[in-house]
Amino acid sequence: MKRRYGFRLLPALTLSLLLTIPLTCTLPLPAGGEEEPFSPLAGPTTTPMAMVYLPLVQAGVDEWTLWTGSTWLRGANIYQRRVYPELDGPDFLGPGLIGPPYTQADFDNLAALGANYVNISHPGLFTEEPPYQLDPDVQDNLDRLLGMAEQAGLFAVITFRTGPGRSEFWAFWGEDVDSDPDEGWFDPSYYNNRVWADQAAQDGWVAMWQYTAQRYKDNPVVVGYDLMCEPNANEVGAYPVGDPLEVWDPETFYADYGGTLYDWNQLYPRIVSAIREVDLETPVLVGGMGYSAVEWLPYLQPVADLHVVYTFHQYEPFIYTHQEPPELTNTYPGSFDADGDGEPDQVDRAWLDDLLSTVDDFVAAHSVPVAANEFGLMRWEPGADAFMDDQMDFLEQRGINYALWAWDPAWSPWAEEVDAFNFRHGPDPNNHADVGSNLKEVIVAHWMYNTVRP
Repeated sequence: MKRRYGFRLLPALTLSLLLTIPLTCTLPLPAGGEEEPFSPLAGPTTTPMAMVYLPLVQAGVDEWTLWTGSTWLRGANIYQRRVYPELDGPDFLGPGLIGPPYTQADFDNLAALGANYVNISHPGLFTEEPPYQLDPDVQDNLDRLLGMAEQAGLFAVITFRTGPGRSEFWAFWGEDVDSDPDEGWFDPSYYNNRVWADQAAQDGWVAMWQYTAQRYKDNPVVVGYDLMCEPNANEVGAYPVGDPLEVWDPETFYADYGGTLYDWNQLYPRIVSAIREVDLETPVLVGGMGYSAVEWLPYLQPVADLHVVYTFHQYEPFIYTHQEPPELTNTYPGSFDADGDGEPDQVDRAWLDDLLSTVDDFVAAHSVPVAANEFGLMRWEPGADAFMDDQMDFLEQRGINYALWAWDPAWSPWAEEVDAFNFRHGPDPNNHADVGSNLKEVIVAHWMYNTVRP
């Protein structure tokens, strides 16, 4: 059943009110039947009773069950990176070593809108330069975020964006002053993609994740370890160790580089094995090469471990989801060249459903669960509410957990400048404060089908 413009949206409730509701509920009476108790094992209900939350232990499910069968986890990503004072100045990312700053109120507000899951997209615990070792300040920051998630009643997945031989600047590829003399904002010397050519750096990732699993395996809110945010050797290569690869065809990439250090399929199984030496149960999340795009998912080689979830990030069609104002010419639904072949495509529900058929085929071939721990679009795109509603519908039809990009903090220097994906700021590119919108109502309407919390 479609949910448009929040017409099925329940009144907003604060988290504190939600936690006062009795932890039992009943489904509507079937025709001619008697009242039946709600069974969380049957998966999330599609009635407004989903506003009643059960603690995980009372719901009778474990961490692994949360990733299987039905959509149990709906929420958003938070993003943090190391601060570079010489680039970022004194205020943009806050006064700490990692930013932008998040507060307890940021987590509480996410939970109050119905989300039960936060994907913490965060620097890795080990240093990026040798000797690869623990960075206590990064660890303290992650501990603090997990503590706030627990207080807010949110499940958490830990995603590492950086680590031995990988700096955050993989995510800013092409934004250096050499590539773009007019708009570039950093020197190419900040690039560090050595992990894709340095065996010692790859060993460092293995050691980093084993340490991380040992530390957080008993944390009550941690329900997943996401090993690396968007592996992308296919584009960046190991630059500055050699030239970028710039290979966008998966078959070509694996024909040329399969089995080499560029190949994520030879590294991530080593990480999984190291984690299982200290933690047998916490689910491990693994995305594919090509920034974990859907088209690269079939080339991810599953391992025998029974508690691995395979992930994808979904921002297609990029030419629609990343339009910058004032040129907002592509709409949803609409007709435009979505795949770059020079011919117009009808981009609508059927187009999205067909895109996700690649995910269906992967699940059918390997009998494994999948998750979408990043997806979304810029808030001003024409038809953004319909696009998000359709996409969330299709994920839920497939029983896929998801975390949209992104849940930004209230830190004003950040919120006023980097808010293209902040749905709370509405469709006006010139607005940088929280307002109501159809897109927000669609998202909250879906989040309200969550039924469990830690």
